[in-house]
Amino acid sequence: MHPVDFSARLAAASAGAGRAGLDALLITPGPDLRYLVGYDAVPLERLTCLVIRPGGDPTLVAPALERAAAEASPAGGLGIAIATWQETEDPYALVGGLVAGARSVGLADHMWASKVLALRAAMPGVDQVTAGRVINEMRMRKSPAEVAALQDAADAIDRVHASVPALLAVGRTEREVGRDIAELIVAEGHVRADFVIVASGPNGASPHHETSDRALQAGDAIVVDIGGTTHQGYCSDETRTYALGDPGGEYLAAYAALQAAQAAATEVVRPGVPCERVDEVARDSLGAAGLGDFFIHRTGHGIGLETHEEPYIVEGNALGLEEGMAFSIEPGFYIPGAYGARIEDIVVCGADGPIVLNRRPRDLVMVEP
Repeated sequence: MHPVDFSARLAAASAGAGRAGLDALLITPGPDLRYLVGYDAVPLERLTCLVIRPGGDPTLVAPALERAAAEASPAGGLGIAIATWQETEDPYALVGGLVAGARSVGLADHMWASKVLALRAAMPGVDQVTAGRVINEMRMRKSPAEVAALQDAADAIDRVHASVPALLAVGRTEREVGRDIAELIVAEGHVRADFVIVASGPNGASPHHETSDRALQAGDAIVVDIGGTTHQGYCSDETRTYALGDPGGEYLAAYAALQAAQAAATEVVRPGVPCERVDEVARDSLGAAGLGDFFIHRTGHGIGLETHEEPYIVEGNALGLEEGMAFSIEPGFYIPGAYGARIEDIVVCGADGPIVLNRRPRDLVMVEP
């Protein structure tokens, strides 16, 4: 387990809220709460809410029956005040009292709409904005400990991909292969499998196909995109493409172009390079090979406590990369009714260039049918 300085994160969030002109941050269960205090509270209809005020001490509002869980979490070890409420009490009024006089508050990006509206009713006239303008700025710049946790996650999913060829055989269904992969994801160090895509033959033309009862056939190209969450709370995400026998010369040529595009996009990563430039390099490379119209999604997404978070590697995002930013680089091509392919690695922006966390070969993996 890599150490996390939650006290420093809380202090940074408090200072960030002040700079953003917010009088408070209200953080309900989800990735932001886990990031700030390490409390993996279950999202329930009962309100749990971390209240952070610039220059003040944080308070965790929680149902009385959840006090023991809160105290047993890292949040309890931080000495944060815990204000509990009984079943017949109004927790939203309690939060409103803690932020009395506030003019603008930031709400957790993943807060349930019912809670947003209840807080609005409890604090009439208070401007509500998303807390992401503060928390996302922190979360997308990974500390060395977070990079180490992401490396552990990448190593674990690498081990799963190393076992995939043995699962592929003519007659096996995507669903059967996917079930085996999900079990391997847990066996190799994740607490859960977050997603398993096994897209064979024409199903490979759908980037988020997942699995079906289609049986694998000789000559199929098979896109396998898998990921999970580790015991440290950080996510893995890796795509490799396999072929069950010979997929044909046209496919092999297209795959070679994809491999070159993914490598070119990775190579351009370094501090100061705009996110959209990485996307542009991948897109231009595939376009030169006649595959540009078949690359139908962004080149990548940030990763950390969530599989998809900032920064996004997409046209229009002029944000400059910084050391510690972690994201996928995953160009692909998708030919409707025929086949698809994708290569995905998790990459960290290092001081001198890209640090590629996934280490499995990027060649098309040919499996005997």
